[in-house]
Order: sequence, then structure tokens, then C-alpha cells
Amino acid sequence: MNIVLSEPEIPQNTGNIARTCAATGAKLHLIKPLGFVLDDKHLKRAGLDYWHLMEYTVYENWQDFLDRNPGANLYFLTTKARQDYTKPNYHPDDYLVFGKETRGLDETLLKDNYERCFRIPMREEARSLNLANSVAIVLYEALRQLGFPDLSAKGQLHNLPTPGDWQDYV
Repeated sequence: MNIVLSEPEIPQNTGNIARTCAATGAKLHLIKPLGFVLDDKHLKRAGLDYWHLMEYTVYENWQDFLDRNPGANLYFLTTKARQDYTKPNYHPDDYLVFGKETRGLDETLLKDNYERCFRIPMREEARSLNLANSVAIVLYEALRQLGFPDLSAKGQLHNLPTPGDWQDYV
């Protein structure tokens, strides 16, 4: 899967999204202008030590992104859509496109691609969800549909009592 952030503004959000990409194997695509520099301490801190586990590409603008990803299957995530994010049948190489934190995606882009726009349902009184949370929600739905490819389904328990010793902890 591919996560596309168009003009992200908040380094902590992008850092958290980078961490989610590292944990899932998703590729991150950042479209300028960015509201931060990539060596920003807040960006790195939010991503912790996961940057080496993920792949990312930076683009000068939307056209540069389109030119370097011809034929990309794009899904646009926006609060302005009518369709639910669970409706598409996601494929491994799809691109999930998210806009900047303060204004979302460009309205002309949304109008030109409205049949490919999707939203996360929420209460009418709520303006939007946090960008990093939105990315995680939609990405994990896509990965669920794909059977969580290459992701571990095993938990790792350490220093727990053996089954016979559980009564001491109840």
C-alpha cells in the first residue's frame, strides 16, 4: 500500500504516519510544500527509531507525483465525500491520498475525482479526525481486506507466568 500526504503541515503527524508505514510496510509519499523540514526533531521523535524500516519519496508538487507514478490507483480521503472508506476493494499497490491538516485536499482535485473520494464516518458536529489517526484507520481497513499481507499476527509475551502459575495473579 501507498500513503500519500499532500502538503502535510504538522511534523508530529507525519512522524506518526511514518511509524505506521514502517509497521505495515506501506510506502510514504510526501508532496511539497511541507510544513517542516525532514530532519525536524518533532518529526523524528514521533517516528521514533522506525525510519530505517520504511520507504519514502518526496515530490515537488502534485504534478511531479503524477508524473512519477503513472497509472496509480488513487483513493482520495476527505470529509467532503459521500462514500464510506470501507466501500472500495483495495489492492496491494493502491494509493491512499490525504490532504493537509488545516484544509484537506484541494477542492478542484476532489471535484475532478469525486467518484474516488471516500470518508471516515463521524458525528456531524465533529469537523475531522487527526490526520495520523485517519491514515491508520483507512490503511488498516485496506490491509484487513488484503489479509494483512506480510504482517505478524502473533503477540509476544515476555516474563509472564506459566499457565499453572496464573492463580497467583488472579
